[in-house]
Amino acid sequence: MLRLLLLAALVFPVFAQDRIGTVQVRVSTDRADWRYEPGQPVRFRIVAVQDGHPLTGVKVTYRIGPEMMPPVIDQTVALPAEGLVVEGGTLKEPGFLRCIATVEHNGRTYRGLATAAFRPDAIQPTQQDPSDFDAFWDEGKAALAKLPIDARLTPLPDYGNAAADCYHVNLQNVGTGTAASRFYGVLCEPKAPGKYPALLSVPGAGVRPYRGLADLAARGIITLQVGIHGIPVTMDQSVYDSLGAGALASYNTFGLDSRHRYYYRRVYLGCVRANDFLAAHPKWDGANLAVTGGSQGGALAIITAALDPRVRALAAYYPALSDVTGYLHNRAGGWPHMFRAADGPLSHRSPDKIETSRYYDVVNFARRVKVPGLYSWGFNDETCPPTSMYSAYNVIPGPKKLLLALETGHNIVPEQVAEVQAWLARILGAPAGN
Repeated sequence: MLRLLLLAALVFPVFAQDRIGTVQVRVSTDRADWRYEPGQPVRFRIVAVQDGHPLTGVKVTYRIGPEMMPPVIDQTVALPAEGLVVEGGTLKEPGFLRCIATVEHNGRTYRGLATAAFRPDAIQPTQQDPSDFDAFWDEGKAALAKLPIDARLTPLPDYGNAAADCYHVNLQNVGTGTAASRFYGVLCEPKAPGKYPALLSVPGAGVRPYRGLADLAARGIITLQVGIHGIPVTMDQSVYDSLGAGALASYNTFGLDSRHRYYYRRVYLGCVRANDFLAAHPKWDGANLAVTGGSQGGALAIITAALDPRVRALAAYYPALSDVTGYLHNRAGGWPHMFRAADGPLSHRSPDKIETSRYYDVVNFARRVKVPGLYSWGFNDETCPPTSMYSAYNVIPGPKKLLLALETGHNIVPEQVAEVQAWLARILGAPAGN
């Protein structure tokens, strides 16, 4: 026994202590509001910490340039314990200048970024507005109106709560060509009798199941959370994983060479069909209908509000599909970035696909939004670049408010969600809750 203890002491010294922890790379601008006038210089400060204290003996690589574009500055230097201040240059016109810093430590790479804004309120879209845009979508809505809603509801007792009932909803929708398709979602409604406002929740990108918004329904709002792929939304996760990696991989560019066959035609009109269902709900108050979502859902919220006059208000987080043609003009374009690659298998820069994009770009729907809207995003978003989102926001003619969470990327923080939900509750005339 004594021999084993002596051996352990040799292998593990009694007072030996190793440390491990996440390294944080923080990048900030030299202005608290992150805003500059064109031509004004930007300085970025880069620090790296572990356990709240400066990380020493490491190098940092920083790259600076217009967001989503090749860097103008690319340097690797020693990172002092007190941090590093670097000259970032400037932009001569409205846009965003981004600094991305990376540090390697213990075999891992850690990353941080900050994005300086130059007169974002003056950014204008690159996307063209087709002269027959309204006629194209009026034709689509007319085709949808010819189809009965044919709503089929299946109770979901495990999805509800003491104050709300939930159902799997299956609606008839337009399809490709003359064929019809189906549109699915989860309806949650207050159990108590009465008339209530309604909220359509539209989804972010991907293929997944949904459980509905029972908590909001318990607070007195009829909610319908929809999927977009024409498949039931209550199946096992493994089914969606298989579809996302297989049949529905890259769905956002399916049929992009034709405005009548593009994947999102059925999706956009399906959101109107979801509102048809809500407007026919016996508990709807007949007046208050809003739509909300983030990313792809942020796009769909704007689009639905533009297409459907029954929508009274919208709340959109970091809307995708905005000014997707930005890359054709040497600046950032919106998700899904179909025009980012100039050539190769990922390039979609053909005249027919560019033409189709004009009928589906959020920018051209934003031009037609008249109802109040709350919009929210951060400057560090690399999925939906702020240049693309401002391109849409700046052309909205209706009442609008922008709620900025500057440091966030393609994510939301609790304070942001609370503010948006309170705004929706106020505008729908529903209790705000806790």
